[in-house]
Amino acid sequence: MMPILLIEQYALEQRVVLGVCFSFLGLLIIYYGLKTLEMAYVLKNKKPYFVHFYLRLKTLSHKEKSILSQNFSFYNTLSKKHKKYFEHRVALFIKDKDFVGAKNYMVTDKMRVLISATAVMLTFGFRDFYISLLSKIVIYPKAFYSKMNKAYHKGEFNPKLKALVLSWEDFEEGFKIENDNLNLGIHELTHAIHLNSIKERDISSTIFKDSFSELTSLLSSKKELREKLILSQYFRGYAYTNKFEFLAVIIENFIETPDEFKSEFPRIYNKVKQMLNFNMNGY
Repeated sequence: MMPILLIEQYALEQRVVLGVCFSFLGLLIIYYGLKTLEMAYVLKNKKPYFVHFYLRLKTLSHKEKSILSQNFSFYNTLSKKHKKYFEHRVALFIKDKDFVGAKNYMVTDKMRVLISATAVMLTFGFRDFYISLLSKIVIYPKAFYSKMNKAYHKGEFNPKLKALVLSWEDFEEGFKIENDNLNLGIHELTHAIHLNSIKERDISSTIFKDSFSELTSLLSSKKELREKLILSQYFRGYAYTNKFEFLAVIIENFIETPDEFKSEFPRIYNKVKQMLNFNMNGY
């Protein structure tokens, strides 16, 4: 009797193991099938199948929400639903990053909220908005001496140290005039997003990187468009330093003067809009 029970128990265990293996295999097939379908959707539509999906939304404190509503006009243009998504992402970004005051400079809630809000604004069309190449944000009161190139800077991004360094005075200055196409936070965070897109393989990074490649190819093949860009002086001269500065400058313009950008250079505007998956009011 005992051998029969042992055989039956062994057979049951085999069936359980096989069942687990087949279930796992089935889940893998479903997962990669969905990934394949989404990739086909992305290739056709140049955007993710979905961006916002949250089981539970994080909230900001009353003080943090007041900082947003009083100092960040982009937030105020959003619908009630998207404001909640925006707050959720700002709360998670603050929690994910290490904010450090240089030389014992005190980091305030306003600094954390507004720097995080700038990052969230730029990645609001992304599914993955964390910018994993960025882990530390160092804040100076004013322009600081950079050991990278032995000069004073208002901001810089160091991918090796995964650190964004900002002058708070100049960060705030960037938001005082919202249509001068000069915004330190947007500029430096664009560098972080750009380099992160080269490193990462998620859907949004891939769209960002591929769209920028399409833009550079467009400009390379259209001499008259390149000449129009330079002659128009719509983008400041610093844009033509290299491809990284070009991207940072055109995204400053995209965020601050979208109507003028669209009117002057619609093909470039549409590539930037595709890059950021930006489908908000005013864009």
